[in-house]
Amino acid sequence: MSYMTVSPAKKVHQVFLNFRGEELRYNFVSHLGDAFERHNIKLFVDKYEQRGKDLKNLFVRIEESSIALAIFSTRYPESRWCMDELVKMNKLADLGKLRVIPIFYKVEAGDVRKQTGDSEFGKNFWRLAEASSGDQIKKWKEALEGITNKMGLSLGDNSVESDSVKEIVEGVQRVIELIGLEEEVRSPI
Repeated sequence: MSYMTVSPAKKVHQVFLNFRGEELRYNFVSHLGDAFERHNIKLFVDKYEQRGKDLKNLFVRIEESSIALAIFSTRYPESRWCMDELVKMNKLADLGKLRVIPIFYKVEAGDVRKQTGDSEFGKNFWRLAEASSGDQIKKWKEALEGITNKMGLSLGDNSVESDSVKEIVEGVQRVIELIGLEEEVRSPI
């Protein structure tokens, strides 16, 4: 019996980046994007989305991706949109349609998971929650817990970002290879 690799037709991007803030966009995320490009990993970052398009298109981009990187920082929970993307990512991960890798950028995983008011992440989360519905807060908390319980990577204040970028690229490459092997097994000729 022979096998061939068949990618799902709608998986356009290998990696979707979910993050908050210009300080990440123009530093860490730009270096990560360059590294993915050098390794021929197809990446979606919202800067590629056409201006004026409905933000709901980002949900489609998540669905079109095989892997999502949730890059948590202290400013992450300032964005309702980041939190809603995370809910979508968690739902797809639960269905086995998306691999999510959490990256804790200068924030403790426990602070993200528990959103306590004594951490900067927690304070920002609860500021956003004050203007949100109970149902939405519940979904955000479930997504934060679900995603932070996955194997990920932590970058502290003293982390060498170039080493971390390399480690992330290697991890993503391993997941891409694993996805390819799983598709081969499911697609006999």
